[in-house]
Amino acid sequence: MKALIVIIILRLVMNLALSRSSELDFLKGVFIILMVAFHLFYFASHYPWLCSWVYTYHMPGFLLISGYLMRVNKELKQVVSSLRWLLVPYVFFETLFFFGSTFLPISGTMPEHTILGFFEMLLFKPLGNYWYLFSVFLYGTCYLVVFRLGKLSLINRLFILALSFYLLGVSGFVRHENSLYFFIGIVLRQSDLLFLDVFRPSWWALPAIVVLAFHPTTFDRGTIGGMLTVFSVISFLLVLYDYIPQRLKEWVIFLGRNSLIVYVYSPLFTNPCTKYLSSVLVFDSTRILFIVIALPLSILGTLLVGKILDALRISPLLIGRTMQ
Repeated sequence: MKALIVIIILRLVMNLALSRSSELDFLKGVFIILMVAFHLFYFASHYPWLCSWVYTYHMPGFLLISGYLMRVNKELKQVVSSLRWLLVPYVFFETLFFFGSTFLPISGTMPEHTILGFFEMLLFKPLGNYWYLFSVFLYGTCYLVVFRLGKLSLINRLFILALSFYLLGVSGFVRHENSLYFFIGIVLRQSDLLFLDVFRPSWWALPAIVVLAFHPTTFDRGTIGGMLTVFSVISFLLVLYDYIPQRLKEWVIFLGRNSLIVYVYSPLFTNPCTKYLSSVLVFDSTRILFIVIALPLSILGTLLVGKILDALRISPLLIGRTMQ
């Protein structure tokens, strides 16, 4: 009887852990879809208010979850390996876009094509969306070092870590507001708080989102209004988790599990779509048709690239993993 009770309890715990992991993957899936959508600049530039609102929470949500999920108490070799596979694709794709910018459709301000311009781009002005990889690499490295120091209390470690993040921001390597969300994720992890015990699903989040959305002063992730927006959006997405159709949920969770693949390869599609597909769809003044076509095309394109690189056994050399 006791053995049966233990087995039942273990299964319940395992199911709970799986469910909670799925909910975090669901959040990551929603955020990666929004990231791709609003890196289709032909669409995003036509809806500046909506773009500013989405930018308030979609990457902060990613940073928050990344800080929470990063564990530096694992074997040192594992932690270093996970950090390395943030740096390798960052350097590879930044280098690719830097030297290929003369013939590749790349949005944004290009650095000078000099050695100095290259390192300035790599350290301070990343092209496209790859800044996230470099920022998380720096945060994770500081996190690893601080939490491997000698005998220090948790409060002292967090204080030193916050100071190191601040110095990274002052030096121009990262933005302070991004550091804030990654740091909050770390605090949740180190406090032994479950993510879903802090960010609970609530219908009250919806009116909060509406009120905040009609005050553009909150469209700054580094303000109290921006933080409330991030909290409210996560809370409301967790409500939707229980109501959306199962197949759609599974698809979003799949994207969340493979968000790194979508994140890394998406510029290979968002930039050409913005430059070429937009010229074909100029008759649609709303640009809705563009996003309806370009968004699934870009996401499916990244997954196809991931599958091809998996088959060629290149993925483990480029991003350290295959599609899950």
